[in-house]
Amino acid sequence: MKKLLVFLGLAMLLVCGVAVSQVSVIGELSNDKEARPGEKYEGAVSVRNDTNEPQEVKVYQTDYLFFRDGTNAYGEPGTVARSNAKWVTFSPSFVTVPPQATVAVNYSVNIPQDTPEKKLVGSYWSMLMVEGIAKGSAESAAQTDPKKTQMGIRQTIRYGIQIATHIAQTGTKKINFVDTKLLPNDKGKRFLQVDIENTGDLWIRPEVYVELFSDKGESKGKFPGVRYRLYPGTSVRQMIDLTSVAPGTYKALVVVDAGGEDVYGAEYTLKF
Repeated sequence: MKKLLVFLGLAMLLVCGVAVSQVSVIGELSNDKEARPGEKYEGAVSVRNDTNEPQEVKVYQTDYLFFRDGTNAYGEPGTVARSNAKWVTFSPSFVTVPPQATVAVNYSVNIPQDTPEKKLVGSYWSMLMVEGIAKGSAESAAQTDPKKTQMGIRQTIRYGIQIATHIAQTGTKKINFVDTKLLPNDKGKRFLQVDIENTGDLWIRPEVYVELFSDKGESKGKFPGVRYRLYPGTSVRQMIDLTSVAPGTYKALVVVDAGGEDVYGAEYTLKF
C-alpha cells in the first residue's frame, strides 16, 4: 500500500587544537520562510562568545545534501539544482566577538521573479557556515607572540545554519520507500531499517512509525522513528527498535505522516 490518505540543525565538530575557538550559535539551526517570487525577507544568526577573551569567527556559504547511507555533501554554493545560495547575502563574513558578548550575522534573501524559462516551485535551501578561528592559526588576525611555538592539533567548531525558502502555495509532497529490512545487532537488539527519500519538490519533516499486527489483525503496538527534515532529493535512514516484540510473524505497517492528507504507508511481513 503506497498511499493511505495521500530535506542539521546541524553542528559539526572538525578535528583540524590545542586552542579552541569558544563560540556558539544561539537559537535554531534551521530557518524556514514561506515567500513568493520577487519578495525579499531578512533574518539574523546570533553568535555568542562565552569566554573572557575575544574570539574570531568567519562566515561563509555552502550547499547541502544528505543521504540515507549517512553521507553529507557541502558543495560550492549555488551548484545544487534547488540551492538558494545565490539569493542570500550576509554580513559580516569575518567578525571578532568581544568577551561574553553576542554578535548578529544579518542575512537577506532576495527571491527572483518567475520567468518563462523557469518558474519557482517548492523548496530551496543552502547553508550559512559559522566557524570559529583558532588563535595562532593562519586565518587569525590576532597577533601572537613569535617566541611561542605553535604546535599540535587544532580543534575547530563549525555550525551550519540551514536557510530554507519555500515558495508559497506551490509544490507537492511525495516520498519513496527505498529499502526496508529487519536487522539484529550484536547486542541482542532488533531493528527495522526503513530508508525513505523525498521525491517531491517540498520539504517535509514527517512523523514515522511502525504498527505491528498479529495474524488475527490485532494491533501489537506502535513503534516510533525520528522526525528528520527531508528536502527534495535527500534521503534518511530510520532505525526503529523492535527489541521488545515477542518472537512471531507480524504484518508491519510503516507510516510516514507528512501532515494533512499527505500520509504514506507500506506493508511488510516480519518474522523473528
